[in-house]
Amino acid sequence: MAKTKDALRILERVTGNDAALKHRIDREMLNACVSILIHDARTQAGLSQAQLAKLVGTTQSVIARLEDAEYRGHSLTMLQRIAAALNRRVEIRFVPLKGKRKAA
Repeated sequence: MAKTKDALRILERVTGNDAALKHRIDREMLNACVSILIHDARTQAGLSQAQLAKLVGTTQSVIARLEDAEYRGHSLTMLQRIAAALNRRVEIRFVPLKGKRKAA
C-alpha cells in the first residue's frame, strides 16, 4: 500500500469492513461539517457569537455549542433560524454515494 497523508484514506484503512465504526465516523464528520458551516457563515457575516445569538433569539453559549464539532444536537429548525438571521437559506440534498447502492 502506498503511503498517504489523506485522513479519509487513512480512516478507510483503519476501519476496514467495520460498518458500525464507519457509520460513527460518518456521523461525526457530518456534525463537524455542520459546525463549520455555522461558524463560517457567522464569521463571513462579520458577527460575533453573541450578535448572532441575539438575532436568532438564543444565547451565545448555544451558538458556541452549535459551532463545536463534537456537538450532536443540530436541529433543522435551529439551522433555519440561523440561516434566516444571516439572510441565507438551508439546502438539503441527497447525493449518490460512491460504489454500490445498498439494497432496501
